[in-house]
Amino acid sequence: MSIDVRPFRRGDRDQLTLLVNAHASAVMPGASASVNTVLNQLEREPSEFIVDPWVIDRLTLVAQQRERIVAAAYLHRYADDDCVNASLRNAGLIHWFVFWPDAEAAAELLMRACLATLDGWHVAMQGADGSLPVPGVYGIPEQWPHIQALFERVGFTHGGRIEIVHLANVAGLPTNGDSPIQGLIVQRSVGASGTRFSAVVRDDVVGFIEVESREEPGRTPLHAGLADIGNLCVMEGWRRRGLGRWLIAQAADRLRLGRFDRLSDYAWPEEEDRRAFLRAVGFREITRTRRGWRRQIHEVA
Repeated sequence: MSIDVRPFRRGDRDQLTLLVNAHASAVMPGASASVNTVLNQLEREPSEFIVDPWVIDRLTLVAQQRERIVAAAYLHRYADDDCVNASLRNAGLIHWFVFWPDAEAAAELLMRACLATLDGWHVAMQGADGSLPVPGVYGIPEQWPHIQALFERVGFTHGGRIEIVHLANVAGLPTNGDSPIQGLIVQRSVGASGTRFSAVVRDDVVGFIEVESREEPGRTPLHAGLADIGNLCVMEGWRRRGLGRWLIAQAADRLRLGRFDRLSDYAWPEEEDRRAFLRAVGFREITRTRRGWRRQIHEVA
């Protein structure tokens, strides 16, 4: 059976988007990317305003079998320059790699082409990730065992962190009720990671939550209804008094007005208190994803 591994062509866009969304929706319920969003990522990622300018080469490869795109990969090469963070300086990265589980032979051929490209770039580090243009989908999630197995077969090993993605139905989050502290008020403002809701007592900020819309005009479907917690902090001395739950309620009330139906947040396995708090206010664990995949480079004499 003939398998053609070649550079991406614009005519592949619909099948590529279908393949990307199949992997995204297995991780994040209801999440998907439009064709335009996928194509935009292949050109540049404006939201990654720190990292994206460091990329000096981008390459998208596909494997085609019987007129069907059955596997695809998106590669980056980062500049060898002092302005680039040391962890990415002169690095080659498989930014994402996806394939239908019944197309393993095609995926193997595509992976060979990816590794040949990384080797040909003569980079100092070869890495891999699964950062699709969909919120909450990055690393190698546990829902992608076929991809993890392929990465491991060709020599990639996981040496980074495991991150846990949580998701809540906004309708099930706490609602505004009695204030847990006398004189407590909320102030809404622009924050570093979205809209900030500050808990204020006698002009002192004693905690805050920042919530970011994941809807990017022209990129993410407007029906997605997904928002993300950028920051959540309660100051020392004010903890375990119901402030965290109260802040979640303030944000949730605003999200309901904006017709958002889901809210995501993230934690590490060792953050037991944070995970317990998220469960208590209505979040559930969606996936555990492994970041920091690396492949040893064998120098040729």
